Amino acid sequence: MTDELYRACQQAVHVITPEGEILRAGRASMYVLEEIGYPRWLIRPLTRPPLVWFTELGYRLVANNRSFFSKFMFTREE
Repeated sequence: MTDELYRACQQAVHVITPEGEILRAGRASMYVLEEIGYPRWLIRPLTRPPLVWFTELGYRLVANNRSFFSKFMFTREE
C-alpha cells in the first residue's frame, strides 16, 4: 500500500473490484451493497448521475459525523 492510498483510505472506504477498478466512498458502498444481495434495481440508479451526487453527499455527511450517527444507528438491543 502506498502512502497516498493509506491517507486516502483514512478518509473513505475503498473497494477494488475483480476487474481492478478502484471505487471509493459512496460508489464503494453501493458496490458492497449490491455484492451482498441488495436488489440491483435499487442500487444501480444510485451509482449514476445525477443520483450518484446525492449518494456521495450522503456518504460524506455520515462519514464526517460518524460519532453522531453511531448514537442512533447500529446499536444493539440487549
